Amino acid sequence: MQKTTSYSPAANSRTFDLILSSMAIALVFVATLLLNIRLPIAANGGLVHLGTAMLFVIAILFGPKKGMIAGAIGMGLFDLVSGWTLWAPITFLARGLQGYLVGKIAWSGGRKGGSTGFNILAAVVSIPLMVAIYYLGEAIIFSSWIIPAASIPGNLVQNTVGLIIAIPVAVALKKTPFFK
Repeated sequence: MQKTTSYSPAANSRTFDLILSSMAIALVFVATLLLNIRLPIAANGGLVHLGTAMLFVIAILFGPKKGMIAGAIGMGLFDLVSGWTLWAPITFLARGLQGYLVGKIAWSGGRKGGSTGFNILAAVVSIPLMVAIYYLGEAIIFSSWIIPAASIPGNLVQNTVGLIIAIPVAVALKKTPFFK
């Protein structure tokens, strides 16, 4: 007797969702790992990396859940394997919430990341949240409200570079058949 397999759109959808989430995490991780420049601003000046751009692109293209997962796990994993281990919990929270907020705004009102204006707004609104979380986390780590101020310029530069790269990439990708 030949065994037949049945097609299950729900199972297929869950598998695709898992693959998409895994790829998003990997893209953020690799973009952070391979394309980064350490800023010469104090000991905790931070990095400028393309992980932020990838986080923005993923949140805009796939929404808040994927943005949150990709940002939190992708950049948190980078911290764990790259000598920034102490920052991993802060990164997990800051980048997870940043990805969620970008996706939530970009996908608000049924836009699904289709409005360049809202996508820019989403990224811009997320920046103070990310900066504030890192500031508070570093204030706890360093037991100081002054020392963490050194990382603010680097965080602003990193997010600005990410925004400048992400918006044109998201616009171009939105024009591909996959997103139409």
